[in-house]
Amino acid sequence: MSEEAMNHKQRVQDVMTTELHTVDGLASVDEAMQLMRQHAVSSLVVTRRDKDDEVGLLEVADVAAEVVARNRPRDRVSVYEAMTKPVVTLPPGMLARYAVRLLVKQGLTRAVVVNDDRDAVGMVTLRDLVLADMQ
Repeated sequence: MSEEAMNHKQRVQDVMTTELHTVDGLASVDEAMQLMRQHAVSSLVVTRRDKDDEVGLLEVADVAAEVVARNRPRDRVSVYEAMTKPVVTLPPGMLARYAVRLLVKQGLTRAVVVNDDRDAVGMVTLRDLVLADMQ
C-alpha cells in the first residue's frame, strides 16, 4: 500500500492526544484558568457528573465571551456557566479524513474523543488532523 493510501486510513486514535486535562463543572473559572496556565493548554474537558451526563469543554474563547467580555468575576463564575455542553465528540476509530470534514463543517477546531462508554479518552485538533494527513 502506498504512503498516500496509508494516510487516508489514519484514524482519530492515531492522531489524538491522550493526555487530557480535566476540570469539574463546579470549579470556578479562576481555578480552571490556573489549570490551563499550569498545563499550557487552551481548553479543558469538563468531566461527566454521572453515566447519563455528557462531557463538556471549556475553552479560552468561552472564558473570553462569558466572563471577560461580560465583566464577571472569574472566581465567582462556575465552569458550568461558561463551558460548552454538549460538545461534538468523535469515536477513536473514525477515519481522520471524516473527522476533518466534520470539524470543518461545524466550524470547530477541536473535538473530544470518547470511547463506547462515552468517557473522554483523548482530544483531537483540526491542526493535528491536517498535519497528519500531509505527512
